[in-house]
Amino acid sequence: MIRIILCCPRLYDEQAGSGNAAALLGVLNIPVQGANVPIGLDCTPLSVLAVAGNSCNTQTVCCENNNFKGVVAIGCTPINVNL
Repeated sequence: MIRIILCCPRLYDEQAGSGNAAALLGVLNIPVQGANVPIGLDCTPLSVLAVAGNSCNTQTVCCENNNFKGVVAIGCTPINVNL
């Protein structure tokens, strides 16, 4: 499994069947496995920000699934890139 580092302005750690992120997943017809799946919304790959000379001013996360062009990233874990 390939994981990617993203900058996500919105990160939800809620049950896949309820809440704001779940509503968006339903509209986009994106299946989610598991009861509590961390979900990032409106994410940008950290490498894109670095090329543009910007940094992540919100939550930096490592995600399992970013096949939805940053609109939704699934299985995200917050990380500290300043270590």
